[in-house]
Amino acid sequence: MTYIDRDSETIFKENAKSKRVRADLAEEEKQEREIKKQIEKAEEFLTVKNDSVDSGEVRPARELKLDSGVKVGFALGSKSNNVGKETGESFSSRLVFEDVEDKERKMGKNKEGGIRGKSGKSALEELMKEEEKAKERTNRKDYWLFEGIIVKVMSKALADKGYYKQKGVVREVIDKYVAEIEILENKHKLRVDQEELETVIPQIGGLVKIVNGAYRGSNARLLGVDTEKFCAKMQIEKGIYDGRVLKAVEYEDICKLA
Repeated sequence: MTYIDRDSETIFKENAKSKRVRADLAEEEKQEREIKKQIEKAEEFLTVKNDSVDSGEVRPARELKLDSGVKVGFALGSKSNNVGKETGESFSSRLVFEDVEDKERKMGKNKEGGIRGKSGKSALEELMKEEEKAKERTNRKDYWLFEGIIVKVMSKALADKGYYKQKGVVREVIDKYVAEIEILENKHKLRVDQEELETVIPQIGGLVKIVNGAYRGSNARLLGVDTEKFCAKMQIEKGIYDGRVLKAVEYEDICKLA
C-alpha cells in the first residue's frame, strides 16, 4: 500500500488543471467538428461552382467562418493556374480567329478565282458563238444532199409505183439538187429532187451527217432529241471539231448515215 499525501491546496490545483484540460479538449473537439463541417460545406460549394462554370452561370464567392469566430481558408484554385488558364484561352481564341481569317482569305481567293474562271469560260463561249455564226453564214446552203445518207421519199407522184415514204440510200448527187437513191426494200434505183425527199433521224446513239449549217459535212453521234423543239443533241466525231458537243441542231440539218 502506498500513502499519498494530499492537502487541500494540492487537490484544488489538480482539480483546476483537470478542468482546464477538459475544457481545452472540449474546445479542440468543437473546433475539429466545425472544421469538418466547413470542409464539407467547402466541398459542396466547390461542386456547385464547377457545375455553374459548366453551365455558364457565375455565382458570387462566399466567406467561410467558424462559429467560434476562427476564419478557415480554403484554396479552391491557385492564382497562377487561373492566369495560365486565361492566357491559354486568349491564345486559343487568337488561334481560332486567325484560322477563321485564313479560311476567309482562302475562300475569297477561291471565289475570285471562280469569278475569273467563270469570266474566262464566258469569254470562250462568246468566241465559240461568234465562230459558229461565221461558219453558219458560210456553210448554210439551199442544197443539202450528200452521198451515203438515208432519205425518205415524200413524192406523191411516186405513190402509184409504191415509193411513197420508202427509204433509200443516196448513191449519187447530181447537180447538187438531185439524188440518185437506192430503195432499201427492193434495191430499185430512181432519181428524185431534194424537194421531194426528207431527212431521216436515227435512234439515240446512231451516226448522222450534218447536212447543213455551221458544221455542214461533219459526222456526229446522236445523243438526244427534243421532240417539242424539233432539234437534236450530238457530238461530232473525227475532223477538226472532233468531240465538240452541239446542243440543239434542227432535224432538217442532220440525216442518218447508211
